[in-house]
Amino acid sequence: MNATVFIACSLDGYIARADGALDWLPSSEAEAGVEDYGYTDFMDSVDVLVMGRMSFEKVLSFEKWPYGMKPVVVLSRRMLRLPKEVPECVSLMAPDLPIVMETLSARGEKHLYVDGGKTIQGFLDAGLIDTLIITRIPILLGEGIPLFGPLKKDIRLQHIETCAFDSGFVQSRYAVCG
Repeated sequence: MNATVFIACSLDGYIARADGALDWLPSSEAEAGVEDYGYTDFMDSVDVLVMGRMSFEKVLSFEKWPYGMKPVVVLSRRMLRLPKEVPECVSLMAPDLPIVMETLSARGEKHLYVDGGKTIQGFLDAGLIDTLIITRIPILLGEGIPLFGPLKKDIRLQHIETCAFDSGFVQSRYAVCG
């Protein structure tokens, strides 16, 4: 199974403001241009999206569910059941990452999209991320929720490619070295 991170962050490495707000991200095609930065192709390659509870709660605040009927697994120790308004393609699991991977593999899932700060950090710490696709947005927030946090050990990356967009966004792809 292949696990990939596809995420945007500020130039100073934050994925959200301290309160979880994403108001600094482009919110419309007019702001972002017509370029989707490879997101559609990436989502087409993904079998299941795995995210933490906090990211899930943020997504629930959006006007529209952004993932269609793509299977989504929410990892949480606190949430005992999903809200009634979520699509049937959403399921809940405890954040025991080896069991999550084993369960999803047994279901035949081959490509995971891992999203959410703490979830990404946990998967990285467990050595379960294969690829990082990070899009840097040209803004400095000064503080917020960092993409990366403390790690148990160094994680070596191999740069695959970097693409600069007319919007000023810079997207880099890295392979996580074993």
